[in-house]
Amino acid sequence: MERILVIDDDEDICKNISKALTLEGYDVDIANTGRKAIEYSERRFYNLAIIDIRLPDMVGTKLLSALKTTTPKMVKIILTGYPTLRNSIKAINEGVDGYLTKPIEMDELIKTIKDNLLKQSKEKEFDERKMGEYVETQLRKMGRA
Repeated sequence: MERILVIDDDEDICKNISKALTLEGYDVDIANTGRKAIEYSERRFYNLAIIDIRLPDMVGTKLLSALKTTTPKMVKIILTGYPTLRNSIKAINEGVDGYLTKPIEMDELIKTIKDNLLKQSKEKEFDERKMGEYVETQLRKMGRA
């Protein structure tokens, strides 16, 4: 079961997203500050984070960078009620995987999540296959295969 971290200071948005994603079969946690999100991601693996661009303690693009450190392969989707070209460019430069505007279209959010998690899964399979090939090659070199 994939784990998703919803990071937004608006309780209603968090509840609505959490309820919709739980119904889709995801394990969902909620953080209402960037600092809490970092703490959660240090203690638990999340496949994906949904990040509000404006948090009480930091800007979402700064949180993107922090989450890249705690969980490099985590999919990160920005939600914003304040779409600007500057924020978009900052998010892209920090490695965002999706950028959606509020009010949220839940179908669009769920589709974006599913598409990104499928991509993440395929990348993991590719990495595991490549690692297996590498180990097999090293064993052959050592005369053990």
